[in-house]
Amino acid sequence: MQGFAGFMWLLSMALILFSGFALIDAATRREDAYRAADKQSKPFWLIILGLAFIVNLIFNILSFLPIIGLIATIVYMVDVRPAIKGLPGGGRSRKGSSSDGPYGPWNGGR
Repeated sequence: MQGFAGFMWLLSMALILFSGFALIDAATRREDAYRAADKQSKPFWLIILGLAFIVNLIFNILSFLPIIGLIATIVYMVDVRPAIKGLPGGGRSRKGSSSDGPYGPWNGGR
């Protein structure tokens, strides 16, 4: 019985890490990338994945709520994430370079 409990704990930790990774990934993508990929909005996915993460922290893996959260996380990882990553720039938030000016990158007069 102790081996089963250990396995369930490992499965629960894996589920928490998986949903946490999906939540962080969704948070780092640009808002317009979701619209460009013709997917639901960024706030929608942040709410769904945030709820999935919280449910995985609170409830036992044998409950039905973590299974629903797992399905939502899988949908994001299999459908939404590849569509956004396929966009130019990978849908990531772009941090400005130190050579960027107010009208674009400064190329030194070249």
